[in-house]
Amino acid sequence: MLVSEKITKIGSIAEIRESQTTGDKSLYATVEFKPGQIISNFGGKEILDRPNYLTVQIGDSQHIMLDPEFLQYINHSCSPNVFFDTQKMVVIALRNIEMGEEFTFFYPSTEWSMDRGFDCFCQSENCLGYIQGAAHLPLDVLKKYKLSQYIENRLKVE
Repeated sequence: MLVSEKITKIGSIAEIRESQTTGDKSLYATVEFKPGQIISNFGGKEILDRPNYLTVQIGDSQHIMLDPEFLQYINHSCSPNVFFDTQKMVVIALRNIEMGEEFTFFYPSTEWSMDRGFDCFCQSENCLGYIQGAAHLPLDVLKKYKLSQYIENRLKVE
């Protein structure tokens, strides 16, 4: 933890860390999680017909604002440690997550074509560089990831 961070506890499982320099927020584990363990249930606080940078896609024209809201601070990584299961509406651990580790997910695992692409700086060995949704990635890359049912279904019809 950096001195220039503001910390907000989220129950017993997580904390939001906010950089006092940039204002960027991230969600970190305050307990350990095992692969397959449910981290949180979630739902849609609101359903939008178009994506924005805070939504998770659940259908062609269905993009949910997350409830609980703290889940919106799970940032992208090309080597994610969590998955948004949009069928069961749970966030699950993909691998062991240590106390103090940032929660991350692979945005194209739920997003077909994002509201705005971005340069990825996750620094993982398999970093894809530019992220803009599953529609913009080759099938052989997508097959390396756990994908939402919506993305799996889109891939079958493409």
